Amino acid sequence: MMRPRTRRSVAVAASLGAALLLATGCGVTRGAQSSDMTMLIPNSPGGGYDQTGRAAIAVMEDDDITGGSFEVTNVIGAGGSVAMTRLMNAEGDERTMMTAGLGVVGSLYSFGAPYKLNDATPLAQVIEDQEGVLVPADSPFETIDDLVAAWKDDPSAIVVGGGSSPGGPDHLFPMQLASAVGIDAREVRYVPYDGGGPLTSALLGSKIDAGFSGVGEFEGALDAGELRLLAVSGEERLTGDVVGDAPTLVESDIDLVFTNWRGVFAPPGISDERRDELIAMLEEMHDTPEWRQALEDYGWIDEFKTGDDFVTFLQEQDERVATTLEELDLL
Repeated sequence: MMRPRTRRSVAVAASLGAALLLATGCGVTRGAQSSDMTMLIPNSPGGGYDQTGRAAIAVMEDDDITGGSFEVTNVIGAGGSVAMTRLMNAEGDERTMMTAGLGVVGSLYSFGAPYKLNDATPLAQVIEDQEGVLVPADSPFETIDDLVAAWKDDPSAIVVGGGSSPGGPDHLFPMQLASAVGIDAREVRYVPYDGGGPLTSALLGSKIDAGFSGVGEFEGALDAGELRLLAVSGEERLTGDVVGDAPTLVESDIDLVFTNWRGVFAPPGISDERRDELIAMLEEMHDTPEWRQALEDYGWIDEFKTGDDFVTFLQEQDERVATTLEELDLL
C-alpha cells in the first residue's frame, strides 16, 4: 500500500528528480557504448552494490551467459533512491537491470519515494553479507568491549556512521546493537554516508568514532592498516588475512546476529517471458564455479532465491525496515 504523499515526500521527490537529471550522464562503463545490456549500480564504485553487480557481470560475460556485454552505470544519490527512480522511469526496458538490497529499502522510506522494490520487477536475491564494526587504526577502542563500554557510559559522546540512509543495513545494525547492549536506540548519534568510500573517509578523518558496513568494502583500508575491525555480525567469523581474527558479536557475549542482503531487479512493465529469461541468466550465473569463487573472495553468504520466494522476502524486508523506523520515531 502506498503511503500518503506528505509535503516532505513531495519536496524530496522533486529533489530526487533533479538529482536524477544530474546523475543520468554519470557512470562507470564496462565495454562499448553499444553494450547489449545495462546494469545500474545505486552507489559509488567500490561499494557493496558495485562489488556485487560487477562480480555478477564478470561471470555472465566470461561465461557468455547473456550473449553480449554490459554497460555499468553508477547512479549516486539519496542512498539508492535516485537509481531506483531511474529504474522505475525505464518501464518496459528489457535490457536493463539494477542491483539493490536492504539499503535501498531504507532509502525509499527515508527520502519519501512513492514506490518500493516490489514495484520494480524482482529477479533474484543473490547474496547475504555480514556487517563489521570498524574504527580508525589509532582509535582508543581496541576491542568491541571497549567501544560498547564507552557507548553505554555516554551514548551522546560516541558518533557512529554507516554507508546507508536511515532504514538501511548500516543504520539498522548499530541501532539493533545499541538495543542489544542496553542503549536506547533513539540516543544513538548516527551519520549516514553514501557508500563505503565516503564512510572510509569519515573514519580516517576522525569525523566519526566507529563505522558499520559490509566488511568487503574496507579490505583495502584494513590491509593498509588504516582501519581496525572490532567485530563481525554473522554467526561465524570471516576468514582471510585481511579481516584477521575479529570475533563475532555472539563470541563477545552480545546476543545479536545481523546480515545484509543484495539482489537484482529489472524495470517494471517488462514481459513475463523476458523476466523468466533474466532469472534464468542469474540462475546459470549462480551455478558457475566462478560465482562460487566470488562468494569466497568477498566473504559473501550464498543465499539465492527467485520468483514468489523473493517477492515474499521483499515484503518481509519492507516490514522489517518500517517497524524499526517507527520504533525510532522516524516515520
